[in-house]
Amino acid sequence: MTTSENSTETSTDATQAQPAKPPTDLSKITGALQRYRALAWFTGLWLLLLTAEIIAKYGFGVHTPGWIAVVHGWVYFVYLLVTADLAVKVRWPVLRTVGTLIAGTIPLLSFFVEHVNAKKVKQDFSI
Repeated sequence: MTTSENSTETSTDATQAQPAKPPTDLSKITGALQRYRALAWFTGLWLLLLTAEIIAKYGFGVHTPGWIAVVHGWVYFVYLLVTADLAVKVRWPVLRTVGTLIAGTIPLLSFFVEHVNAKKVKQDFSI
């Protein structure tokens, strides 16, 4: 056997001997999913409270505390971080990620999107 044949045979064996990609760490995905689900609900609840405050303030002239909007803003910020973390771990496409991020700005939508996303992640990763 010539040297060139030997190097070709060795390189073929090396590519076949490479281990497959490491399996996905399900504990990290499970943790990210739990954080996402909690923040989706928390964001949705604060958004409903903010909506009620705006309706009371501008619709009925009721004096309301101004801190509800601030709290929702910070909760939504944490929701963005947690959702991005989950999206990276489960490799969501960009449009799904952006749609999920926007769901925290529309009253009641975060609850439905959370349910669909949690179901899909559980199904995809057999959690």
